[in-house]
Amino acid sequence: MIRFVTGTDTGVGKTAASAALAVAEQAAGRKVAYFKPVQTGLAPGEPGDAAFVAAAGVAASEGIRLAEPLAPAVAAERAGTAIDVDALVAQAVALAATVDVLLVEGAGGLLVPLAGELTMADLAARLSAEVVIVTRPSLGTLNHTALTLEAARGRGLPVAGLVVCGWPPQPGVVERTNLERLAAMAPVLGVVPYADGLDTTRPAGPFPKLRS
Repeated sequence: MIRFVTGTDTGVGKTAASAALAVAEQAAGRKVAYFKPVQTGLAPGEPGDAAFVAAAGVAASEGIRLAEPLAPAVAAERAGTAIDVDALVAQAVALAATVDVLLVEGAGGLLVPLAGELTMADLAARLSAEVVIVTRPSLGTLNHTALTLEAARGRGLPVAGLVVCGWPPQPGVVERTNLERLAAMAPVLGVVPYADGLDTTRPAGPFPKLRS
């Protein structure tokens, strides 16, 4: 099974949620791997999202990396290179054949340009993946989540559910009512509590945990 992890926006917590999902799957006795097809904003040798997930004890790998922190299609064009989507799909499919669950983390949101006119949604479709949407608990999340769900469902992508990342230690009325509304939109797979000092740019803890 392949699950494609996308977000309602850049910086919403996809990598933290991916690590938490992977650890939870492993704890349930399933063999799991993580794959980041395209990572932007990284220099050669610099640890990226895959390094963070690997440090949490999960088999993790990446496809290609691009130096400028831009949408993959834009970063590739500016670097004078091409993103071979077929090769990325083949790499993901090969990885999925070795595990029970492969988590594929996209870049940014579902409609971020991947290569040419192709988007992250097209990549998810080519992988025949279930989509996991990572969202925030804060104000604005209902609109962003609804738009992402509409984009996924309009393209026929099955939605496994939502992960709410950055859940505060003392949720207020905004967070509590948002969670109720989010659960009415799609299954909530869990929440990832806010972790002080969490930095996915470092391959070290603290590592997030998925909570029901």
